[in-house]
Amino acid sequence: MSTSTTAPQTAGRPATSAPARRVGPVALGLRQGRLEVRQFLRSRESVVFTMLFPVVMILIFASIFTGEIGGGVRFTQYFVTGMIATGLMTVGFQSLAIQIPIERDRGVLKRLRGTPMPKWVYFVGKIIMVAVIGVAETVLLLTVAVLLFDLTLPQTAGSWFDLFWISVLGITACTLCGIAFSSLPRTGRGASATVTPVALVLQFISGVFFVFTELPSWMQQVAAILPLKWMCQGLRSVFLPESFGAQEPAGSFELGRVALVLALWCVVGLVLCLTTFRWTARRDG
Repeated sequence: MSTSTTAPQTAGRPATSAPARRVGPVALGLRQGRLEVRQFLRSRESVVFTMLFPVVMILIFASIFTGEIGGGVRFTQYFVTGMIATGLMTVGFQSLAIQIPIERDRGVLKRLRGTPMPKWVYFVGKIIMVAVIGVAETVLLLTVAVLLFDLTLPQTAGSWFDLFWISVLGITACTLCGIAFSSLPRTGRGASATVTPVALVLQFISGVFFVFTELPSWMQQVAAILPLKWMCQGLRSVFLPESFGAQEPAGSFELGRVALVLALWCVVGLVLCLTTFRWTARRDG
């Protein structure tokens, strides 16, 4: 009588591995955000021109212009508000409008588009990076201004709230516009040459380097269409005396209009992002 030598079927099979744990959308976004922040901090050019440039400008201008501009307001106080707005614009608009074309030119976006990763994760990572660097830069600017130039911080909860919503609306508008503008440079190499002059012009006509009401009227009218002017004006309401509002073009800080214009630019920026963003370089069709 023959004996059966058949072994259990599972003996000759490799052990099956446990199914990979699915990463949730929040974890995906946070992971991409951490990656974007690390990449930003590893780029010496990004750190210098995005975070340190506004600090250097404060040190230079505040050391040169030490007098008052009227109403008991020193130029240092006025200039710092403009540089905070510039810092938010730089990290939101300028950095993204330069980074994204470079990544597109290197084929990074094309490869990401071909992976199972949802497209929105890429943008969430950029938004997290902008938020983290924007907060860090604002804190750095305020610290330098308080320690070296006796800037008075907001004294009431209402003023801190105004600083919060103006910064959030402003950096959101700049981020969306930066993503939309990133489709304009033809190559990654030419992105900086395309974006930087635009950012500098915005600063000069929006009352960052000079008192806004001392600019030519046509320049004020052009700047009034763009978000940086309203970011600067809103931040002046936070850091300057309420009486200084009388020296604004409309005789007040117009916080309601500040909110309206910045919100409109958020909508415009979102529409432009949805209709113009490209994942591949133009040479790839």
